[in-house]
Amino acid sequence: MARIKRGLMRHKRHKKVIEKAAGYWGRKKNVFSRAQEQVMKSGQYAFRDRRARKRDFRRLWIVRITAACQGAGVKYSDLIHALNDKGIQVNRKMLSELAIHDMDAFKAIVAQATA
Repeated sequence: MARIKRGLMRHKRHKKVIEKAAGYWGRKKNVFSRAQEQVMKSGQYAFRDRRARKRDFRRLWIVRITAACQGAGVKYSDLIHALNDKGIQVNRKMLSELAIHDMDAFKAIVAQATA
């Protein structure tokens, strides 16, 4: 039976992991076993943080809207409740953008919601 040498496939597999680990500190960038551990952990961080990013942005938008609401003389929770009661469908991202870039439009929405 013929002898099978596995060097080529092992080299390809190692090279793939080492390329993903480029830029890591110390041995994690060039020692296969350390690089593989860190690539796996990095993948876990990436998976977790893709979900956390959505939460972080929602929190940021709420903080911005709250600050704009204080300038308009209404509480954030009252504004959101009034928007839901009136059936005005503007998401928090757009409210935040209006509060930053076009305060007059934001105040118009607040006036329409609280009227």
